[in-house]
Amino acid sequence: MFRALGDRTRRALVERLVRGPASVSELAEPLTMSLAAVVQHLQVLETAGIVRSEKVGRVRTCRIEPAALRAGEQWLGRQRTTWESKLDRLGDFLAEPPGTSEGSTS
Repeated sequence: MFRALGDRTRRALVERLVRGPASVSELAEPLTMSLAAVVQHLQVLETAGIVRSEKVGRVRTCRIEPAALRAGEQWLGRQRTTWESKLDRLGDFLAEPPGTSEGSTS
């Protein structure tokens, strides 16, 4: 999922799809690349489970898959809690006067 979102174009596609479903043509319109290139980016997002699409007639419509984004958000939330805890401990350590940290033998 994060590899798929690591690309600026794919992030732009996701940002657009968060506002609602769109056809591949609509998604490609503001981009400076071929329709085939946009389709490749969408396939990466679909493989990652972030986007799903359906074809009706000649129009392929894409939608965001909220569950996949929620899973990523939850993972990031857990990581943030861990990082904040470690940074808090580092801040406490750095705030101690020299020679007063645990394990000091003076």
